Amino acid sequence: MTETKDAIQEKKTDKELYSYQKGAIDKIFEKFETAPDDYHLLYQLPTGGGKTVIFSEIVRQYLKNHNKKVLVMTHRVELCKQTSEMLTSFGVVNKVVNSTANLDDQEKYSCFVAMVETLNNRLNDNKLDISDIGLVIIDEAHYNSFTKLFKFFEKSFILGVTATPLSSNRNLPMKDNYDELIVGESIQSLIENEFLAEVEVFQYNMGLTSLEIGSNGDYTVKSSDDLYSAVGMLDQLYQAYLNHSKGKKTLIFNNGINTSIQVYYHLKAEGLPIMHLDNTATKKQRKQILKWFHETPDAILTSVSILTTGFDEPTIDTIILNRATRSLTLYFQMIGRGSRILNNKSKFSVIDLGNNYQRFGPWEAPLDWQAIFRSPDYYMDRLLSDEELESHFRYEMPDELRAEFANSKEVYFDIKETYQEATFKGESSKVVLERSIAQHAYICIENSEDVYDALGLAKMLGDDIDHRIEKYSQCISKSTHNFISWLKDDYRLKLRTYLRDNFDTVFEEIHGHPPED
Repeated sequence: MTETKDAIQEKKTDKELYSYQKGAIDKIFEKFETAPDDYHLLYQLPTGGGKTVIFSEIVRQYLKNHNKKVLVMTHRVELCKQTSEMLTSFGVVNKVVNSTANLDDQEKYSCFVAMVETLNNRLNDNKLDISDIGLVIIDEAHYNSFTKLFKFFEKSFILGVTATPLSSNRNLPMKDNYDELIVGESIQSLIENEFLAEVEVFQYNMGLTSLEIGSNGDYTVKSSDDLYSAVGMLDQLYQAYLNHSKGKKTLIFNNGINTSIQVYYHLKAEGLPIMHLDNTATKKQRKQILKWFHETPDAILTSVSILTTGFDEPTIDTIILNRATRSLTLYFQMIGRGSRILNNKSKFSVIDLGNNYQRFGPWEAPLDWQAIFRSPDYYMDRLLSDEELESHFRYEMPDELRAEFANSKEVYFDIKETYQEATFKGESSKVVLERSIAQHAYICIENSEDVYDALGLAKMLGDDIDHRIEKYSQCISKSTHNFISWLKDDYRLKLRTYLRDNFDTVFEEIHGHPPED
């Protein structure tokens, strides 16, 4: 057994632990002392709360007070390296067990840091002696790749740490592998105490019903690529960027490589400073791109999944979710990349182009993690489908278009409410569209001097018309593509006819006099 004096050296960091971190460490050590040696404990703390700092101090104190060794497991190479460096800064001498590591000197070490797949291979080949491992720490414990290794550590205390104690595989809930969950500080509390930045969210109501859910429970890359690489979606991303993030350091998350490449070309063509990064990049390319991103104040980085964990760039001002996800973990990871605080940064922005805020609720809102840990299915089953989400959307005219209807106090028309009223009175569903056309005609006439002006305004109402027709088709439960397409064309035709037939009458009703010739 390695002597404690060799296992622990003087701390090389002046990093002071915050009170909530000390409190977490006390709670965890209380479990070490009172729970069985083979207890499985899970600790939750939001991204940016300092999980690595906490478990590095735990390792340091554990090695000082226990005549046993420690193993820290990660699921990514970058995390492996970062964890090893953090442990070293806390004075913990450690050995990284990677694919090239020479284990001939393993008896000299009391702490090992390993990636899950490499460790699995080494253990199956009996290359690593784990007989003295008293504590196993699992970083990002919600990933299920770790569970296959539990059989090797039946006599060890296992501490899993994660920001989201919800398994990445619905069929393997975390409660089956952990005896207890300790919940750390909330995001709201970390914001209030200035450990995390405040968030400002810009939401866009997105039509996502073409997305398909894959076997992993999240949207497929193909259906996401098909939707998000369309020119209309790329334009919307560009406009959202101009409105809310122009000149700011921006990180864009996409679901598919094709989408990210299209985003790169689309924004580059507009003269914006942008680079693309995905998991096919070499280590050298990745390093160069991240260096450029760090050093360029108005840099835009469009990426695919690779920067959700093990990536820390506090200078990010804006996160763009150019994708939808049904993974609560991914949702928190993506937004968390912008939440790091700096001396000159106390706020960051999120532009949500995937209805994620409507699906999961605000990032900083309290969540009952204990309930999610105990009943993950109950939580997942309550997530709204895209159809349900979109049925709550209210169409808002863009500011430029709204200015064309400046004389109108209200331009919104509630299709669902009108349908319910009509049904209650026993009227035909057709009256809903008739009333909608009359209201559209009214606001066109209200802002026009003659019928030609009104017809011009009616042409601008395309998005509003489409939204109303889609709402109407949901109400009557008829949604074939051809039927909806026909309804949209028919609506436009009837609106034009209504304006020609009724302009003078409605104009006089509004103004008290007929239009001037």
